Amino acid sequence: MFLASEHNPLIPIWQEVVVGTIGFALLCFVLMKFVFPKMNEAYEARVDAIEGGIKRAEVAQAEANALLEQYRQQLAEARTEAASIRDEARADAGSIKDDILAAAQEERDRIISVGREQLAADRQSLLHELRGELGSLSVELASRIVGESLADEARKKGTVDRFLTELENSDASPAGRR
Repeated sequence: MFLASEHNPLIPIWQEVVVGTIGFALLCFVLMKFVFPKMNEAYEARVDAIEGGIKRAEVAQAEANALLEQYRQQLAEARTEAASIRDEARADAGSIKDDILAAAQEERDRIISVGREQLAADRQSLLHELRGELGSLSVELASRIVGESLADEARKKGTVDRFLTELENSDASPAGRR
């Protein structure tokens, strides 16, 4: 009933099944022996690289955070130190200013004192000079008015000194001032 040439497509040929099974087994053996281990190694290397990269990144991040914190502390210390240096400089500037002002006041007082002493000395010198000139002019004027010579030096000097002393006393009294 069945002819040999007719083949049922639903039933496989046993020789093909055997050859297919042997080929499949051989393919599985080659894949398991050579390909899968290489793929597994590549997969493990990739996983290690990724996990190692993540770990290195975490370590680097921790180091960066530690360095950042250290930098912030150093910056805060530097700011504190700069503020203290600035305050110290201000205090030094204030004391230097006070020293300079004190020295300037001392110099001013010294110059004023020297000036007053010089002025008093010049005044005394002028008074002495004027007294002599005033005395000689007064005696000469009196000689012309009286018509005789008042050549007696002692008399002349005593008269002039007495006149100038009376003049000074009248200027020094409150009634003599205006």
